[in-house]
Amino acid sequence: MSLIPYLTVHDGVAAVAFYTAAFGAEELGERYTEEGGKIGHTALRIGEDVFYLSDEFTEYGAYAPATLGHSTTALMLTVADVDASYERAVAAGATIDREPTDQPWGERLGWLVDPFGHRWSLSSG
Repeated sequence: MSLIPYLTVHDGVAAVAFYTAAFGAEELGERYTEEGGKIGHTALRIGEDVFYLSDEFTEYGAYAPATLGHSTTALMLTVADVDASYERAVAAGATIDREPTDQPWGERLGWLVDPFGHRWSLSSG
């Protein structure tokens, strides 16, 4: 059994480019593209973890945070260097939510929002 997040975005091509630049994501296999260039499905991997991505298809109930006005979930990404990873994501276009800080339980944690409205927490694990 496994759990794979499936992100819906308002510009799939730009999202793949952002996740590659910000988090070192690698696109896996072939991208399924709808007529008109919208991404119907693609798979990306960051480290050992895989997530799926598609453009918004409201006719199928797949809404992007930009349409909803907010993200309905957050993703936590464990990284070796929170500060460097945070700076890289911000340089790639992420918006600062909460700067990285040391937590009372010993973890370093920072929050940001990607250009597609999804919230990410970068954690030292």
